[in-house]
Amino acid sequence: MRNETLRKQEAVVEAVLFTMGSSVELGQLAAALDTKEDEAEAAAERLAARYENEGRGMQILRLENRYQMCTRLEYYENLIRVAAAPKKQVLTDVVMETLAIIAYRQPVTKADIEKIRGVKSDHAVNRLIEYNLVYEAGRLDAPGKPALFATTEEFLRRFGIGSPGELPKLDMEQRERLRLEVEEELKFEAEEASEDDRESRLECFAPAQEEDSGPAEETGGYYETDCTV
Repeated sequence: MRNETLRKQEAVVEAVLFTMGSSVELGQLAAALDTKEDEAEAAAERLAARYENEGRGMQILRLENRYQMCTRLEYYENLIRVAAAPKKQVLTDVVMETLAIIAYRQPVTKADIEKIRGVKSDHAVNRLIEYNLVYEAGRLDAPGKPALFATTEEFLRRFGIGSPGELPKLDMEQRERLRLEVEEELKFEAEEASEDDRESRLECFAPAQEEDSGPAEETGGYYETDCTV
């Protein structure tokens, strides 16, 4: 009887996710099951594991406190043979660099992004908002109330991670390489730039604390030239 109840819960979660199409909050799944959120979460995780073990063409993604049913990425080429190919969003190095900074430093202001990159970033940030990979997450309690930017649920879905905490960390060698690259770029900037300003631009690449991750390296899909998502 117990197994039958568990399978029925999985079936209800499956029906809800299939019908809704988009991501569904854990609270909504609990309401559908008429149970507590921890029990709904367990049902969703069992269903996700079953889909994975059986190698199905669909998968159950967890996006922080939401779940979504979607097709597996490896079957994209098969799908476009019978469906209209969606317009691909080409992310240049500049846009990917900006996205990496936001992903690792979020929530972050445009001024901080530009301080790290050393150049204006309006176009890159606007393009990321247009692609629904970044959104305005609030306002900083400071003069001018500058906007804070963070990654969206779509970002998690596109890059196949459940939360920003799952982003890959840089090892010390990678941090040092990135720091040296930025130092080289800064040599070409105006000589009147103060030493304090220069130090602040390099701050995110300094290997001070293990948990303070800088922008992603040129692997893993975060800095790849003309990467498509």
